[in-house]
Amino acid sequence: MPKLGHIVHEIRSKNAGPFSLTIDIFCNSREIFEHVRSELTSQVIANIFCTNSVDVRRFEISNLDVIKFSLPRPQVQGNHLDRDMHAAQFAVLLSEFEIRAMS
Repeated sequence: MPKLGHIVHEIRSKNAGPFSLTIDIFCNSREIFEHVRSELTSQVIANIFCTNSVDVRRFEISNLDVIKFSLPRPQVQGNHLDRDMHAAQFAVLLSEFEIRAMS
């Protein structure tokens, strides 16, 4: 199965305040957008990042072929247990997610 990072144009993650993070998935085309859209549910994202699906907010920006997820940070930003102050490495984790191949 291909990895998400090999299918889409870019995956970017960043802080959305000290308690939340945002992950943006930029797709190259409408076909890729529709495929990723159907495969990456809020539950899948919750499972990947070990959080509750009701805490995952999903935004689809179809005219830009972008899917965006906002979710709670595992640790408050700046906490002594926070391993990613800027939340940039969450994109790397998601890029390694194996996704069903497009048909």
